[in-house]
Amino acid sequence: MRVAILQIEGTNCEEESYTAFKELRQEVEYLHLNLLKNRRKVLENYDILFIPGGFSAGDYVRAGAIFAARLKAIAMRELKNFVDEGKIIIGVCNGFQVLIELGLLPAVDGISEKPEAALMINDSNKFECRWTYLKKENDSIFTKDVPDIISLPVAHAEGKFVTDKKIMERIIENKQIAFKYIEPDGSKAHYPWNPNGSMEDIAAITNPQGNVLGIMPHPERAFFPYQHPDWSRKERARGDGFWIFKSIIERKH
Repeated sequence: MRVAILQIEGTNCEEESYTAFKELRQEVEYLHLNLLKNRRKVLENYDILFIPGGFSAGDYVRAGAIFAARLKAIAMRELKNFVDEGKIIIGVCNGFQVLIELGLLPAVDGISEKPEAALMINDSNKFECRWTYLKKENDSIFTKDVPDIISLPVAHAEGKFVTDKKIMERIIENKQIAFKYIEPDGSKAHYPWNPNGSMEDIAAITNPQGNVLGIMPHPERAFFPYQHPDWSRKERARGDGFWIFKSIIERKH
């Protein structure tokens, strides 16, 4: 499969994401937003679009807003076609924020013109950089091979998922919650294990069709066992983030 890792000024973890797909023997390349604008590269050439984390455009206005506005102006029709064709879009951290701004998530009744949810400032009112535990909530393209409980790092200031009651009911009804934050013992998360105060302890959601994923923790930062802080004490065949990437590749084939 052909994978595009979308970049603008301020994005990060592109190299970790590139490495993850390369390790799984996919055809992957960096794609700068300006190449879409100049029509030198078009989304129809790819099977997977990966929007990485970071601080795109300095997170001015709010996190992901400028990236989303530019992407919407340049390629919204192509993005809609991409989703309708069943191709895969993944937004990690800042990428999740971009997908919310674009209306690609939660999209309970299809892609929306205006955001149906928000990723707000963390309840702690500070940047949270820590490891979290996640529970797989529903099966999807992105979770098929993922163990029931995994550990991934977060690094964000605006990660609190909020929406209105009706949309949350639809998200639950549609089984769009991919991962929830939990305590290390598997119980309901409280701060700091829910690092931002997200409603329903949401760490990741998909669209109703299950081919768009937004996730706040970083799977690409836990692809290899030695990226885990307990790597010298706990033996792993793979890093916990590996299983998300593996699920995508194997389910797509």
